Amino acid sequence: MPRKTTKQRKNPTDDNSNRVRGVVGRLTGLEKPDDIMGELIKVLTKGGIIPAAGKFYTFVYNAKTLDIAYDEYPLVAVTNVYSWGFRGENLHWRESRNYDYNQIVGGLYEIYSDEISDVLELNYGKIRSK
Repeated sequence: MPRKTTKQRKNPTDDNSNRVRGVVGRLTGLEKPDDIMGELIKVLTKGGIIPAAGKFYTFVYNAKTLDIAYDEYPLVAVTNVYSWGFRGENLHWRESRNYDYNQIVGGLYEIYSDEISDVLELNYGKIRSK
């Protein structure tokens, strides 16, 4: 069987290039955010904690600010990277937030642009407050 071309491998409907499509297909819609995040991190590759502007990431976050609501499992489009952390639009809330490197549990999981529409189908934002 011949190898797929680069264009074919990047087709978002192809499970071989879209790591998230299988997760979306397996879930019933009744799962809790913890379960969905667990399924996501099984198929994504964990990286470091410093993102690149213009990319999408999900991760486990433990905010340090008291009396503020935060998303424990944010899905973020990173806009700015700083020495202390980064800023980006939380796609679960559709608002910009700051994220401190020291509050990231584990590492960042990059979501490729052709996977975003699938990840947005997963309702895994977990809103908490300290």
